[in-house]
Amino acid sequence: MIRHRRAARAAALVLGAAVVGVFGLASSASAHVTVNPREANQGGYGRVAFRVPTESDTASTVKLEVTFPDDAPLASVSTMPVPGWTAAVEKRKVDPPVEVHGSQVGEVVSKITWTAAADAGIKPGEFQEFPVSMGPLPEADRLVFRVLQHYSDGKTARWIEPPAADGSEPENDPAPVLKLLPAAGAGAPATSGPTVAQQPTSSSNEDGDDSAALGLGIAGLVAGLAGLALGGLAFVRTRRQAAPPTA
Repeated sequence: MIRHRRAARAAALVLGAAVVGVFGLASSASAHVTVNPREANQGGYGRVAFRVPTESDTASTVKLEVTFPDDAPLASVSTMPVPGWTAAVEKRKVDPPVEVHGSQVGEVVSKITWTAAADAGIKPGEFQEFPVSMGPLPEADRLVFRVLQHYSDGKTARWIEPPAADGSEPENDPAPVLKLLPAAGAGAPATSGPTVAQQPTSSSNEDGDDSAALGLGIAGLVAGLAGLALGGLAFVRTRRQAAPPTA
C-alpha cells in the first residue's frame, strides 16, 4: 500500500513539473521574427526568408523594416515579390569597396522596408514570409538583422537585441540571426579506407545479435510447449487416480 502511495506521489510530482514547464515555456517564449533557414554557407549566395508572425489579437502587421548588419556588408541583395506588399531598398556607401567576382562594389544594401497594401496586412494568428537572395556571404560566424514590425494600431515590435556572448538568444526582443557555416568542403575530413571497411563489421554484429535474439525466442517457445505438454499429462494422471474403480 505504501509503495502504491509513493508511486502515485512521484507520478503527481512529475506531472506537475511537466505542466509547470509547459506553461513556463508558453509564457516566456513568444513568436518573433526569424530568418528561415537559420544557417547558410560562407562565400556563397543564400536564399532566406524573414518569417513574420502577428502576435497581436486585434491588429495586423502592415510594415516591416529589416536593417542589415553594418559590420558585414553584402554586395548583392534582391527581393522576391510578395503579393500585396511593396519593397523599398535603401543603400549605403562602403569604403573600402566590396569585391565581387573581381569587381569593386562601392554600395551595399542597408535596409529593406516592406509595406502592405490595403487589406493585405498579416492578420492575427497568421504569418508571412519575405524571401531575399543575398551574397556573397562573408566569412563571419553570423549575420544579425534588426527588425521593426509595425502594426495597424500604431504599435511597433522591436526585434533588435543581438545574441549573448555565448550565442544564446536574449529573453526579450531577439533579433533574427543567420548562422554562417564554413564553405562546403572546407575543413571536411577525408574518408579513409579503414573507416569504410569498418561498416560491414557493424552490420555483421547486428546480424549476430539478431540471430541470438531469434535463437532465444525459439528456445523459449520450445520450453513453453514442453511445459504445456507436461501439464496436460499431469492433469490426465490426476483424473485417472481420482476416478472410482469400475465393478
